[in-house]
Amino acid sequence: MRTLSGYANVLSAKPGDAIEFKVSSIGDAADFSARLVRLITTEDHPQTTGLIEREVDAPFAGQYPARRQRIYTGSFGYIEHKTAFSNLLDLTFQAWLWPTLLGSKRQTIAGTWDDEIGAGFALQIDEECRLTFLRGDGKGNVSAVTLTTPLRERQWVFVAASYEAKTRAVVLHQSPHCNAGDLSSPETRVFDKTSGPQISPQDSFYIASHRQTREAGGMRAGGHYNGKIDSPKLYAGAASVHEIAALSGETGVSRLAPSLVADWDFSLDQGSDVFRDVSGYGLDGKLVNMPTRAMKGFNWTGRVHDWRSAPREYGAIHFHDDDLYDAGWSTDFTFTVPEGIASGVYAARLDARGAMPAYVIFFVRPPKGQATSEVAYLASTATYTAYANQRLIARDPLDEMSMGAVPIFGADDIFLDENPEYGKSVYDLHTDGSGVCYSSRLRPVLNISPNAKYWSFGGDGYVTGWLDAMGISADVITDEDLHKEGESILEPYRVVLTGCHPEYVSIAMWDALRTHLSRGGRLMYLGGNGFYWRTAFHPTLPGLIEVRRAEDGSRTWSAEPGEYFMSTTGEYGGLWRRQDRTPNELLGVGFCAQGFQSGSYYQWNPDSTNSRVDFIFKDLSKEGPFGNYGLAGNGAAGQELDRYDRTLGSPQHALKIASSINHSDYMVLAKEEFGAMHWMIGGSENENVRSDLVFFETSSGGAVFSVGSISWCMSLPINGYDNDVSRLTRNVLERFREPAPFPLPSPS
Repeated sequence: MRTLSGYANVLSAKPGDAIEFKVSSIGDAADFSARLVRLITTEDHPQTTGLIEREVDAPFAGQYPARRQRIYTGSFGYIEHKTAFSNLLDLTFQAWLWPTLLGSKRQTIAGTWDDEIGAGFALQIDEECRLTFLRGDGKGNVSAVTLTTPLRERQWVFVAASYEAKTRAVVLHQSPHCNAGDLSSPETRVFDKTSGPQISPQDSFYIASHRQTREAGGMRAGGHYNGKIDSPKLYAGAASVHEIAALSGETGVSRLAPSLVADWDFSLDQGSDVFRDVSGYGLDGKLVNMPTRAMKGFNWTGRVHDWRSAPREYGAIHFHDDDLYDAGWSTDFTFTVPEGIASGVYAARLDARGAMPAYVIFFVRPPKGQATSEVAYLASTATYTAYANQRLIARDPLDEMSMGAVPIFGADDIFLDENPEYGKSVYDLHTDGSGVCYSSRLRPVLNISPNAKYWSFGGDGYVTGWLDAMGISADVITDEDLHKEGESILEPYRVVLTGCHPEYVSIAMWDALRTHLSRGGRLMYLGGNGFYWRTAFHPTLPGLIEVRRAEDGSRTWSAEPGEYFMSTTGEYGGLWRRQDRTPNELLGVGFCAQGFQSGSYYQWNPDSTNSRVDFIFKDLSKEGPFGNYGLAGNGAAGQELDRYDRTLGSPQHALKIASSINHSDYMVLAKEEFGAMHWMIGGSENENVRSDLVFFETSSGGAVFSVGSISWCMSLPINGYDNDVSRLTRNVLERFREPAPFPLPSPS
C-alpha cells in the first residue's frame, strides 16, 4: 500500500548542489526512514535480474518523524494592500466571464470575502448557475442577493456588481455576448437591503477564489472558479442601475473614472505568475497554481491566432479548481551532493511500517565541463514531467481499447484515484473538460519511480541497466540541463544516448543536438515516438513545462482554436512535424504507428550489406529475423514505431539496415500519416506500419543510429543481455565511442 510520497526541489544536481527532500505520510507509522540508493535498473520484472539498487552512504540516512503534508489545488489570483481595499465603502466591480463548469458548486469570481470570519464581499456564481453578490460584516451577519437568469457554460457574459454603503443597496447586472441565434438577454436588478449587513473592510482582494481559512505560514483559498476571466476592474464608487450596463462599453462611465481603484490587464506578462494593474495605482497581483494564460478573450476576432500580434484580444486567464504548480511542502531533510560521486540515477528511498517503498528520484550529473566518460545518457525528464501522474487508466474510456487489454489498476493508480490533489499530466483533462497544458515536477510524481506502470522512466531503466551490465560508464544529463545550457553541456561527449521515449523536446534541446552532430558528435536514438511534441520550459518558474496540442497528432485533447501559441515562450505549439522540424531530419526516422497489444520482429534489408555498416555485425548473424523477444509484447518492435521517409526529411544517404515485419492490425498508422480515413491503416495491410533501423553519417565525422521503437530497450535484458538486440546496440556504441570520424559517402 502506498502511504509515503515525496519530491525534491530539483531533478538534476551536480556535486556541491543542495537537494531539499519533502515527504508526506498518510499511514499510521510514527516515523519513516530515508537512505540514498543508486538505481541501476528501474523495474522488478521476473524475466530480468530485477530491480537493482545500490545503497550509497549519505549523511541524511536515518529516521524522521512522519507527518501528512497536504496539497491544495486550484488556481487563483490575489492582491494584498493595507488601504486599497480596506477603505472601500462604495464599490463597483466588473469583468467578462466564460464559465466552464456551472451547477456543481458555488464559485467565487472576485472580491474580498473571508469565509472563515464571514467578512467582506464576493461576486459569485451559485449552485444554480446564477450571479450572486455576497457580503458580511464579520460578526455573523451575512447576506446574498441573486439574479434569476442562469449563466450559460462557454458563453461570454459581462457581469458587474455595485454596492452603496449608505443605502446598502446592491445592483447586479449580466449581459451575454450574443452571437446570431442566441436567445440570451441582459438582466439588471436593484436589491434594497437597508437592513442587511455592512461590508467589513479587508486588506486582500481575490480573483477566481476567496480566502477560506487562515493557516500558520499562509492561507488557503476556496470557492475556486472554473473558466475564463477577462478585464476585471474595481471602483471605489457605486454605479447606479442606469449606469451599470454602460460599464461594458469602451468609454465606461465617466462619473466613476476618478474612483478607479484597479484595472487589471491579463494580456500583459503572458505566461508569468503575476498580473498587472494598469490604473497607475500599482495594485499588481500574484497568481497561484498557474492558471492557463494566453487565452483568447471576449473580444477575439479570429483574424489573428498569435497572442503576441494582438495582445488585447488575449486578455483572458482560464482558471481551474484542479490546477497545481508547486505542492509547497516543507523540507524534511537536505542532501548536498558530494564531490566524487558517480554520475547516475539516484533516489532517496523512503520506508515506513506498513508502507511500500517510495523513491524520490534525482539525477547526478558531473561537475560542469568535467565529463567522466565520452558517453552521455540523456534522461528524458521533459517526457517524464509531461506524463506526471497520468491517470488515463481511470478516466479514459478508450484506454482499454487502445491497450488491447483489460486495464489493471496498480497501487499508484489507486492512490492517484483516491488523491486527485496530486495533480495531472498533460494527457489529462481538467474537471471542466479543458486540456491540461502545464505540468510540474514540484509535487510527488508517481510515474518517476521504480516499477512505474507507463513507459519512459520505467523503460529507460533498461538502458541504464544495459550500460551497467556491459561495463560501459556513461554520464547522466537531463532534458532540463540540455535546455538550459545548450550544446555546451554536450561538448565533452562523443556519444549521446537517448532513452526509449524522448517524446517532448524544446527548441533549445533540438538545436543543441543538431549542433552536437554538426561538430562530429554521435547520437544513438534508442526509442520510438521521439522528438514529437514541441515543449516549452518556463523561463522563470522552475520545473514547469507547457504543451499546446495544436492542429494534429495523436492526442487526448485538442487546444481551442486561437490558443495554439504557448504562453510561456510565445512559440507555436503542436507537433514538430508541423513546424518544418521533422524528427526524420535529425534522427533519420519519425513516428508513424502505434499499438500496444503485441510487438513484432525485424528482418535485414539490402542496405545491411553496405560496407559502411560492417561494424554493426560483429558476432551477429544476418540469417533470419531478429528481435522476436522482449518484455513489451514479446518483440523489439512495438508500442510506438518510427519509419524512414525521405518525403519527411530522412537523409538521402541514410542506410535502412532493417525493418520490422508481421505487425497485426492492432498496430495502426498514426493519424498524421493519412489525409482522409480509410480501412488500410493496420499492420497487416499497410507497409508504412513498421520500425526502421537507420544509420547515417553527418558533417565533421559524426553519425546517427536510430531504432525507431519504444520496445527496443525492453528487449535488451532478455537472456541476461545476451541477445542480438543487445549485441547490435553494443557494436554501434563501441564504434561510436571511437575517435575515428565517419566519412560522408560519395554522392553516387
